[in-house]
Amino acid sequence: MAPQYDYAVAVEGPLVDVIRLSVHRLWSSVSWTSYRKRTTRCGALPVSTSTGGTISAAFLMRDNFHHRRDIEAAYLRAINHAESEIILAHAYFLPRIAFRHALISAAERGVRVLLLLQGRVDHFLEYYGSRALYGSFLDAGIEIYEYRRSFLHAKVAVIDAHWATVGSSNIDPFSLLLALESNVVVDDKAFGATLAQSLKKTVETDGRRVLRDSWKQRPAVLRFTGWLCYGLLRLMKGISGYAAER
Repeated sequence: MAPQYDYAVAVEGPLVDVIRLSVHRLWSSVSWTSYRKRTTRCGALPVSTSTGGTISAAFLMRDNFHHRRDIEAAYLRAINHAESEIILAHAYFLPRIAFRHALISAAERGVRVLLLLQGRVDHFLEYYGSRALYGSFLDAGIEIYEYRRSFLHAKVAVIDAHWATVGSSNIDPFSLLLALESNVVVDDKAFGATLAQSLKKTVETDGRRVLRDSWKQRPAVLRFTGWLCYGLLRLMKGISGYAAER
């Protein structure tokens, strides 16, 4: 089997200090919660005087205190302002209703919405639960492709070929509620165009398109499995409080 399909990004310039400070604070927190007597300390970080180039970028973290929704909010702002194209590639994709409505609204106003999703069973509940949402997406004209050459591990997006994000956060309740995640968000035409081209090439060579008519004709056992897994995930979300948040 081919290696997992994933993306990484190299960061230079002032954003490195932001990332370094975030990592330091995270490790300090882990050290404290682990009751270690000695923690790593460092002085104030130097203030960069270099612009680091012409690319506009930001580093976003998701935690359970002050930045619970930062990554999701960045996605929603970009999706709601999309004018021509939205490309999302995620290993696990089980968005909240607000996120789903944003994608469907974009498709209804003429934006091409393309989803590249997991095509192999990795985590049973997530895999089949996310497929329960395919019908509403396909009815709205959203294109869905499943990556089947190997396991999809990417968590990236490109909107209008200039706004892009690469990071660790899936669009699912586990990433957006429970996990510590981080993404780099970039607003740059060259970067966005390169990532969009790469994703489209993968869709063409290794993606299997899910067609609306054939999807509606899938066996009853698969439909039942999908909705059963979706219901179990909703129950888990409800217990955790995620389902109550729009």
